[in-house]
Amino acid sequence: MGHEADEATPTVPLDRPSTAAGPPAGEAGGAGPADGGGRIVVEIDTWSLVVVAGVALAAAAVMAVATAAADVLTGIGVGVLVGVALSPVVGAVQQRTGASRGLAVVVVGFALTLAVAAVVVLVAPAAVEQSRDFSDELPRTVREMYSWPIVGPRLEEADAAGAVEEWIEDAPADIDDATLADLGERLLGGVLSALIVLVTALGVLVDGEVVVRRFRALVPEGRRAGADRLGRIVYATFGSYFAGSLFVAVLAGLVTLSTGLLLGIPLAPVAGLWVTFTNLVPQIGGLLGGSFFVLLALTEGPVQAVVALAVFSAYQNLENNVISPAIVGRAVNLSPPTTMLAALAGAAAAGVPGALVATPLLGAVKAVYLDRRGQLDEGIVDGGRRRGPLTRLAGFLRRRLHPAGAAEG
Repeated sequence: MGHEADEATPTVPLDRPSTAAGPPAGEAGGAGPADGGGRIVVEIDTWSLVVVAGVALAAAAVMAVATAAADVLTGIGVGVLVGVALSPVVGAVQQRTGASRGLAVVVVGFALTLAVAAVVVLVAPAAVEQSRDFSDELPRTVREMYSWPIVGPRLEEADAAGAVEEWIEDAPADIDDATLADLGERLLGGVLSALIVLVTALGVLVDGEVVVRRFRALVPEGRRAGADRLGRIVYATFGSYFAGSLFVAVLAGLVTLSTGLLLGIPLAPVAGLWVTFTNLVPQIGGLLGGSFFVLLALTEGPVQAVVALAVFSAYQNLENNVISPAIVGRAVNLSPPTTMLAALAGAAAAGVPGALVATPLLGAVKAVYLDRRGQLDEGIVDGGRRRGPLTRLAGFLRRRLHPAGAAEG
C-alpha cells in the first residue's frame, strides 16, 4: 500500500513553487474552485523603481520651486517672451548694418532706453500734476453727479462727496510703518523682477541662436530637417504674434494718453500705461483698459466720459478690423472665440503670463498640425517675419483699397 501511494503522488516540477501537500480542500471535496491558497509572483526591475522614484522626486522638486519662486519663474517667462518679440528687430538691425549680434542687441537696447526715458520725461510731470489736482477735483465731480437722474438723489442722500473728502483726508493717517515696509518690499520686488526680465531677455537675444544650435546638434541627423521646420513654425508664430502685439499695445496706449490729455482726464498717463499692458491680453484686454479709462473720464464729467467712450470704441473697431489683422496678421490663425477661451484658460492656469502665452501656443499647435497635413501657408513661416509692422499695415491697406492692383502686383 505504501508503495502504491508513493506512485500515485503527483510530482511537483522544480521551477514551480510548491504549495501545501496535497490538493486544496475545495478540490478534495469536489466543491468548486480553490479558495485563494495560490500565490501570484510579480517581478519588478530594480532600475524601473529607481526611474519612477527619480521622476517623482524631480516632479516634487519642480512643484516646490514653482511654488516658492513663482515671481522668479514669471520674470523668466516674460523675459523669454520679450526676447522672442525683439529678436526680429535685432535681426533686422544686424542684417542692415552688418554688425555682430551683440552690437545689434546694444543698439536696440539703447534705442528702447531712449524711448522709455522720453516717455518718462514727457509723461511724469503731467502725471504728478494731475495726481495733485485729482484729490481736489474728485469731491467736486461727485457733487456734480447730484444733478444726474436716478443716481444723483441717491448719491446726495448718502453724502457721497463728503465721504470722498473724508477718505482723502484720512488717507495719510492710515500710512504707518507696516504700510511703508510693505510698499518698500513691493518696490524692491518690482525692481528685482525687472532685472530678471532684462537679464533673461538679453540672454535670449545674445545667446539664443547658440542655444538653438546646441540643441539642434542633439537631434539625429535624419530628423534635423523636420526639427528645423518645426522650430521655424513655432518661432514665426510666437515672434510675429508678440512683436505685432507689442506694437499694437503701444499704439493703443498712445491713443489713450493723447485723448486723456486733450480732454483733461485725470491720471491720463496712468490710463495710457494701463491700456498698453491690458491690450496684450487677447479679446478681453480692450474691455479692461477701456473701462478704467472711461471711469477716470467720468470723474471729470459726463461729457468727457461720453467723448472718451466714443474715441476708445472707434479706435477699438479700427484696431480689431484693420490694425491687428494687418500687423499681427495670420500669426495665430484662430477665431475670436477660440482666442478668448485660450486667454481665459491660460489666465486660470498661470495668471497674466498664462493669458499672454496661451493664444500663440495654441496657434503654434494649429500651425504644426496644418503643416503635417500639408495645408500650411508658407507665407506664415517665411514672408511674415521679413516685413515690419508698418510695412504689413501699408500692404493690408493697399490690398483693401485697391484689391485688383494688389492682386496683379
